[in-house]
Amino acid sequence: MSGRARGRAVAVAAALLVALAGCASTGTAAPPQRGYPPAQQALAALAGTVLATGPNGETPARADSVSLTPAEIEQVRAKKATAAIVMHYTGDGWTDAQIAGLRQQFDELGIEVVAVTDANFEPDRQVSDIETVLARKPDIIVSIPADPVATAGAYRQAAAAGVKLVFMDNVPQGMVAGKDYVSAVSADNVGNGVVAAHLMADAIGGRGEIGVVFHEADFKVTRQRLEGFEQTIAKDYPDIRIVDRKGVTGPDFAGQAQAAATAMMVKHQDLAGIWGVWDVPTEGVIAAARAIDRSDLAITTEDLGPNVAIALASNQYVTGLGAQRPFDQGLTEAKLAAYSLIGKQAPPYVALDALPVTHDNVLEAWREVYHSDPPAQVTESLTGGRS
Repeated sequence: MSGRARGRAVAVAAALLVALAGCASTGTAAPPQRGYPPAQQALAALAGTVLATGPNGETPARADSVSLTPAEIEQVRAKKATAAIVMHYTGDGWTDAQIAGLRQQFDELGIEVVAVTDANFEPDRQVSDIETVLARKPDIIVSIPADPVATAGAYRQAAAAGVKLVFMDNVPQGMVAGKDYVSAVSADNVGNGVVAAHLMADAIGGRGEIGVVFHEADFKVTRQRLEGFEQTIAKDYPDIRIVDRKGVTGPDFAGQAQAAATAMMVKHQDLAGIWGVWDVPTEGVIAAARAIDRSDLAITTEDLGPNVAIALASNQYVTGLGAQRPFDQGLTEAKLAAYSLIGKQAPPYVALDALPVTHDNVLEAWREVYHSDPPAQVTESLTGGRS
């Protein structure tokens, strides 16, 4: 994010920090009590599995199958290659972790990162970013297309120039692994949506009316999350009804989600829960719930960002989420890029399984997702928010 969008997100985040800190210290609000055995059994059965397939229907390879021998690492280092990281946007926990994982692995492989770009989720701007980056003549570009159609020509230009392309999550339309790009690496976004659905059922006891705040864009990974969530609710939980759906388009995802969630709760007075498509829109849902004193609302989402982690740790508003593993995703993408430098065959699609996160395991999950200790605010919120 940048400019006004980042400013709005920072303002919402700051308000949430104050609000959640206050709730943790007073204990005046509490989400529904978790405990619905069918949902818990379904979550246990999902452990370690990947439900999504690749952009062209590929069966996913496991991330731990992507590795380099010491001899291969020395071959890569001898290339003295360069890489650029071309993002759809930056400034949230997921993108920060992706970039951190990429930088760490590239550094270990002797690959210099010559550029990191932020398109603010604007396809035209990303096309310009790619053209600018190509002037640096990188050997590698790791990227996530903001729009798979509008950016395809620019990525084809990069491939034609001999740049090795590795994609995170989304792939430009018409491009084929092994021919136009090396590989794509993704979280199990279907699985993350499924996890969030089971966590919602667990939070509301398997019955009630809920709302959905989705990403209204041609973006495969967020569409997969929506499908995973809605299909699981429809198939497994006949006593839960989705009574309202509202889309957000950005760049002010938190602000739009706050308005959407407020409208849902005003229209549906008995709404038991709301699902948010990722953590930034969910920050807006939290703000809406607090503004109209709906501390009983169950909120589930995807991505373990810092503000939803504080909410989970405080035992306020957010009852659970499906986390991606963005740091590990970045490590894997960098290794696959290295494969292309030494002629090693890469799997066309690699996916990392979803990680269910609740109040009970939020600190351990943070360490698993980010490979670092949780921020002080998260740890302190857990201590103050225990019920």
